[in-house]
Amino acid sequence: MRGWIRVICRVVPMVAITFPALLFILMVRLVERPLARGGRPVTARIKQVICRIDLALLGISFTRRGQPMTGAGILVANHSSWLDILVLGASAPVTFVSKDDVADWPGIGLLARGTGTMFITRDPKLAAQQRDELAHRLAEGELMLFFPEGTSSDGRRILPFKPALFESLFLPGLREKLQVQPVSVRYHAPGGEDPRFHAWFGDMDFGPHALSVLAAPRGGGVEVVLHPPVRVRDFDGRKSIAAWSETAVRDGSRQRA
Repeated sequence: MRGWIRVICRVVPMVAITFPALLFILMVRLVERPLARGGRPVTARIKQVICRIDLALLGISFTRRGQPMTGAGILVANHSSWLDILVLGASAPVTFVSKDDVADWPGIGLLARGTGTMFITRDPKLAAQQRDELAHRLAEGELMLFFPEGTSSDGRRILPFKPALFESLFLPGLREKLQVQPVSVRYHAPGGEDPRFHAWFGDMDFGPHALSVLAAPRGGGVEVVLHPPVRVRDFDGRKSIAAWSETAVRDGSRQRA
């Protein structure tokens, strides 16, 4: 019974804050789009505030070390939970690149759609189109974030980074302008819980996992490390920058912020 009371006490204020804020973001976007030439200097900041409020309502303590880079480019992070959307959204004014199934997640999907997330599929026929869309948004000045592992893990390890999406950084006219910033995310389970408490991976169902997080007496914590950014032009291709980013994220995930 107490668990359901906690769920209600967390979900109701999250909905009451997040949905009106999304409507406000959409209205601001009408003005921001022509003035910012495609970037999101205002609405991305609003989303950052929303994500921090939602984490606080979940009882998850949030710690960030380092500063998000300025200007266009990408942040790349390890991926272990649906909570990453809130955690990384709270860490930097980014626009996400996510798998298309995220759009159907309850609550999180609405937040993702409303804040301009770029959804991608694994259809090889659409690979070039998606690469070009990402390149266009970077050229317009957006600060993008994606998960190079391609899927979520149990939070105790870093999966190999796939280089595919890095290809957009090396298209003509972009390589000299962009930077990449690795980000390490490390969750800390509430006392007495499985170390993988926050992780959502494999064939786990979204609903039961979300309810377990919402019903927990204590939310635990999360640490985010924003590593120094590097210039894309200092790398000879997508594979080398993907490998370097993987090493930086893995090393950071082993350290406490």
